[in-house]
Amino acid sequence: MKIKVLKRTPNELRIEIEGEGHTFCTLLQNALLEDEMVDMAGYDIPHPLVSNPVLYVRTKEGKRPINALRDASRRIRDRYSEFRKLLEEALGAEGSHS
Repeated sequence: MKIKVLKRTPNELRIEIEGEGHTFCTLLQNALLEDEMVDMAGYDIPHPLVSNPVLYVRTKEGKRPINALRDASRRIRDRYSEFRKLLEEALGAEGSHS
């Protein structure tokens, strides 16, 4: 994955994310939108065969877009860790009944 900054202002950030698609971008967009200081978050994939996704974040006064992205990334990481733990517990319990 490579990230290219296309636009950066105090309240806006537009980045291109090489090598990702709808799955990752939707996850990131949803995590961003959970933040009440995020005014808008979305992404576009201009052409599914030849384009990289472009993610756009606009924040309210008082929060920088890069901080919103960091917070969203932490939420995703924490959910993944929780899901992994619960899955391993469930699979372990399932394995003991086999």
